[in-house]
Amino acid sequence: MDIATILGLIAGSVVVGAAILMGGDVGTFVNVPSMFIVIGGGFSVTFIRFPLKNVFQALALGGKVAFSHKNAEPKEMIDKIAELAMIVRRDGPLALDNLEIEDEFLKKGSQYVADGYDPEFIQELLELDRDQYLERLDEAQRIYKSIGDAAPAFGMIGTIVGLVQMLSNMEDPSTIGPAMAVALLTTLYGALIANLIALPISDKLSTKGKIVEVAQTLTIDGVMQLNAGKNPNLIREMLVAYLPEKARAQMMADEAAATAT
Repeated sequence: MDIATILGLIAGSVVVGAAILMGGDVGTFVNVPSMFIVIGGGFSVTFIRFPLKNVFQALALGGKVAFSHKNAEPKEMIDKIAELAMIVRRDGPLALDNLEIEDEFLKKGSQYVADGYDPEFIQELLELDRDQYLERLDEAQRIYKSIGDAAPAFGMIGTIVGLVQMLSNMEDPSTIGPAMAVALLTTLYGALIANLIALPISDKLSTKGKIVEVAQTLTIDGVMQLNAGKNPNLIREMLVAYLPEKARAQMMADEAAATAT
């Protein structure tokens, strides 16, 4: 579970909620017509921009990825691949068939190795799997961004609607308050949906997409070396290039300390 996403949403909600509670009644900030304009309008525009089926799939995938943290760290993945390489050299590729591997992508690649597929076929399958997943993730990111762009725009539309209603009924003072509420609250709802939910999740998906791409590319290279029966130390040295410089230096220092003992 991604604690940063959850903490950010909770903190943002608490800040806004506290400001509302300190300033008056919560009910004053609840207006159904305003919600209808912003939420309904935002999703309507998204349905126009993207196929209907893709929208619901992307929202589910985006929410799952934004609130979860399943990907192993590159260092952990390198260690795991090196461990698998030792098993292959000792017991042969078929030994991978009985192993429990937590990472689904690495598990799939290891299964291909155990099944004896051709190297080109293994690489093609894994790269296709990676690219399709990244494409779905990119579409989810664009859909959340679309909602984030549309919500403030419909907030402004709601503001204009409320002002028109207010100005067209100035002779009846009882209509001024509700119309002004629609005018102001649609802007508030649009800003909250965009800046607290949709756009942050869109940025989170963009960041996680880059992390997934690095992790799965590392895995593909590791699986190909695994299939070739390369030395575990050689595989580790090759895959270390995927680590940031600081993590690379730390890993080398850890290995040197382990060798010394």
